[in-house]
Amino acid sequence: MFEPRGPKSLSDIVTGAKTWFPFFIIPPKRLNRMWVDGQGDRPVVLRPGFQSRLRMFTVFFNYSGPLVVDILPQDTTMTATYYVQSVLSQVKSAINEQRPKVSTSRTLLLHDNAGPHKARATTQPLRELGIQVLPHPAYSPNLAPGDF
Repeated sequence: MFEPRGPKSLSDIVTGAKTWFPFFIIPPKRLNRMWVDGQGDRPVVLRPGFQSRLRMFTVFFNYSGPLVVDILPQDTTMTATYYVQSVLSQVKSAINEQRPKVSTSRTLLLHDNAGPHKARATTQPLRELGIQVLPHPAYSPNLAPGDF
C-alpha cells in the first residue's frame, strides 16, 4: 500500500488518541484574606474546589501536526453518537480544509479499539466518507511501557 508510487502515502494517515487529564481548581489567596487580632487563632479556610477533576481530551494529528483537539464536556460520556457528530465531524472539516483537492478519499484513520470506534454508528459514516480504518495493533505486554 505504501510502495513508491503506490496508492497511499504516509501523509494520508490521521491518528487519533484519547487521554484523561487531571486538573485542580484552587481559589486565589486574595479571596481568603481577613483581619485577625493578636490573641485569636487563625480561622481554618476550606478550599471547596480542591478536588481533582478529570477531562477527556481527544487529539487527532497527521504529518503536519494536530488537526483536532476535542475536550469532552463535563458529565458527558464518550459514545459512538458523540464521537461521530462532534469529534469525527471536526476531523473531516480539518482534513477538507488542509487538503481540499483530495478531501477524505485518501485518508487512513488509525485509532484504538474502543467501543465508540468499533460501533456500527461510527464505522458506517467512515465508509460513506471514504475513510479507511487501519487495524490497530494488538496489545503486547512486552512492548508496553512498564514500571522500572
